[in-house]
Amino acid sequence: MERMLVVVFDNEKKAYEGESALTQLEREGLLTIYERAVIVKHAEGTVSLKQADVEAPLGSLAGSAVGGLVGLLGGPVGVAVGAASGLALGALYDVDSARIGEDFLDDVSKSLTPNKVAVVAEVEEEWTTPVDARMEALGGTVLRRALWEVQETRREEEIAAMKADLEQLKSEISKAQADRRAKLQKKIDQLQAKVDAQVEKAKQRRAAFEARQTAKRDVLKQNAATADQALKKLAHTPV
Repeated sequence: MERMLVVVFDNEKKAYEGESALTQLEREGLLTIYERAVIVKHAEGTVSLKQADVEAPLGSLAGSAVGGLVGLLGGPVGVAVGAASGLALGALYDVDSARIGEDFLDDVSKSLTPNKVAVVAEVEEEWTTPVDARMEALGGTVLRRALWEVQETRREEEIAAMKADLEQLKSEISKAQADRRAKLQKKIDQLQAKVDAQVEKAKQRRAAFEARQTAKRDVLKQNAATADQALKKLAHTPV
């Protein structure tokens, strides 16, 4: 199952040990890590990105579920992003990209109190016990949530509402006096431009989402092949 995994630690040392433990679990074939980041919550409420998995199979965190969650955790005060992170700041605040509910965001915010550090990762995980056992042994608090598919309903409703307004304006212009037509036409042109922009944005979001899903399937295939080779090698190892 595709999940958002957040593990909160008391300090950076433990957080990096937790990040290393996740890497080891992946090597053991117990989960697949698509992307990850290490973040710290400061006393004033800002969130700093300490480490971003810029060499992850899916590229930078921009537009990803991890990037979206990191941005949301920063809240109105923002996120301090390192120059080497490969992260686009604007992409961090995309609620749709995070693909998690508000209740999960609230749970993480309550756990990630000032001066604590968290490992945030988008993973494929079928069994929770291995991660929980390793992280808890390091003093980490584990929070996880299955990621939902990109929801287009709200965006489609917004476009439909704008189109309804557009039709109303077009209906009015046919009945308007000459001195009103120019003003109505300007409104029509402006609203049409907004509709076109939203439709194009929806297409781009869907294409980007589908591309990431394809990349994830490729990663899973590669990891499965690696795990299979490791098992075969182990089977022929003398004991």
